[in-house]
Amino acid sequence: MNRRKTDRAYDIVLFGATGFVGVLTAQYLAAHAPEGLRWAIAGRSAEKLELLRERLAGDAGPGVLQADVSDPHSLHELARHARVLATTVGPYLEYGEELVAACADAGTDYLDLSGEPEFVNLMYVRHDARARETGARLVHSCGFDAAPHDLGAYFTVQQLPEGVPLTVDGFVRAQAMFSGGTFASALGQFARGPQLLGAARERGRHEPRLFGRRAQAPLGTPRFAPEVGAWALPLPTIDAQVVRRSARALERYGPDFRYRHYAAVESLPYALGGLATVGALFAAAQVPPARRWLSDRIRPGEGPSQEKRAKSWFSVRFVGEGGGRRVLTEVAGGDPGYDETAKIFAESAMSLALDDLPSTSGQVTTAQAMGNTLIDRLRAAGLTFRVAARREES
Repeated sequence: MNRRKTDRAYDIVLFGATGFVGVLTAQYLAAHAPEGLRWAIAGRSAEKLELLRERLAGDAGPGVLQADVSDPHSLHELARHARVLATTVGPYLEYGEELVAACADAGTDYLDLSGEPEFVNLMYVRHDARARETGARLVHSCGFDAAPHDLGAYFTVQQLPEGVPLTVDGFVRAQAMFSGGTFASALGQFARGPQLLGAARERGRHEPRLFGRRAQAPLGTPRFAPEVGAWALPLPTIDAQVVRRSARALERYGPDFRYRHYAAVESLPYALGGLATVGALFAAAQVPPARRWLSDRIRPGEGPSQEKRAKSWFSVRFVGEGGGRRVLTEVAGGDPGYDETAKIFAESAMSLALDDLPSTSGQVTTAQAMGNTLIDRLRAAGLTFRVAARREES
């Protein structure tokens, strides 16, 4: 059991605990935290936090801490109380940086659910160096964005030969409603094209260069993918960027690694409709009144009923090739936007707090920081990681 920073009052603090995904995460921790885990819920409203504590376990429930994103001092105090601080408060570009800074300064491990590339890149530029000094691990995108894809690619790579060029393609299928926070973040990113590109370039100037190795995540082109029997539409989400960062950090991905990320759509009309919908959302996001109207359709902190979530599911199939071998793997689970995101988030926090993990610091990915240990946790929690087929190439 990892007991770093035993002077902290809590092993895990969940910030934003009274929001929709925050409540689901708190409920998961209350049901699955091992005996002796010291954890607390945190947020702006003491009244809402006390009500949530009562719902969870009454007087035997988690601790309660009050903090507000508009009060930097309260966030720094929060970071000093925790070994691991997990935050659901987004959009992160608007509300997240001060907490990242506080954790980097305090040497506190940090987790979020951000699917915002601009935010993640800016946090690397501004706070990675300080986190390395203090030993803090800054792990972004610890929900459906982007843990199943990052860990799935890592799992696939481990089925392939070492020391050779490797390619992996990921194909996402899902039947679910995306969270309000994810939708708001996506609209915000659509409206910030120049800033997003600028942050990516700035990160590139700060990242150490790879020598003797290469890791790429190019945007693919629409095509029919016979390997999964579906039309493949390129997904320009944060997931492929996270996979690329894992490949840069870990030599197990080989000397020349390439990853492409797709949505798998059963028929051509649906594929064309999907492209048209994304194009329409991108265009609307450029107009502030239209963007506000769309944001009001699914507000952050709101979500579907338990009955609707129970009918939701996701599956990501990975096709990996290299060294004369081809492998098909799958990562699958239930409702991706809410239930499985809360599960992944809580298990990631417990892994950082409790597990014997590789020595890492600074901005790291789920594969880099937790790898097989987190895969084992998620399998035990009900997610599927499996090899569907193998083939040796002649």
